[in-house]
Amino acid sequence: MARRGSDTSTVIGLIMGFGGMLLGFLLEGGNPLGLVGVSALIIIVMGTLGATTISYSLREVLGIPRLMRQSMRRVSGPSPQLAQQLLEFAEKARRDGILSLEDTVEDLEDETLRKGLRLVVDGTESEILVEVLESDLAIVEQRRLEEAAIFETAGGFSPTMGIIGTVMGLVLVLGRLGADTKELGRSIAVAFIATLYGISFANLIWLPIANKLKNQVKQFRLEKQLIIVGVRSIQQGESPALVKEKIEGFLEERDKRALDETRSD
Repeated sequence: MARRGSDTSTVIGLIMGFGGMLLGFLLEGGNPLGLVGVSALIIIVMGTLGATTISYSLREVLGIPRLMRQSMRRVSGPSPQLAQQLLEFAEKARRDGILSLEDTVEDLEDETLRKGLRLVVDGTESEILVEVLESDLAIVEQRRLEEAAIFETAGGFSPTMGIIGTVMGLVLVLGRLGADTKELGRSIAVAFIATLYGISFANLIWLPIANKLKNQVKQFRLEKQLIIVGVRSIQQGESPALVKEKIEGFLEERDKRALDETRSD
């Protein structure tokens, strides 16, 4: 099972990104209130979400808050605990037979591991076992990549919406050419806030979250592949030592050491 928890890197990255921009602006003598533009914010957010909804569906777009929360969860992939669990199953199957696993299958939390061992207990052939588990993995992986693609699409629309907002602001400025010079300067500055918002949101929110979700998919695939390799080895009656050699390749060095320490206790 993947180790899950709160991933502070997303929050830290947002603070560093927006904080760095604000700090640089302040060092140049800027006024933070000068970066506030409610109308520009409405144009960027609503325009981006509107274009994204056209590209996908309302149901998928409504899932964006859930996916943003998902990006803040830590998913670190294959764990020594999962490897140890597979080795225990391999030892039990080797000692007491495959059918001895039947009593523990339904209590497993991981769906892939539960399904795989159930197929093993039912006597499924090795090739069919792998085919079924790989098919399930490919379907889930594709769905998760499609979810990440929503943020990539929003990241593509956001800068364009910023330009649209700026053009709209400049149209208003040109309509006030007879106004006071100071007022015109302020109006031009407000117009360009839309471009700032559009580019900032794309490069500090939409695209980074898309990358985070895709990275989580990679960790998810590694975890499931470890399970598939382990379950297939159990089905073929391989020794726990050989199973250990096969699944260790999925672990980082520190996790390999943790697994060795667990095995030696």
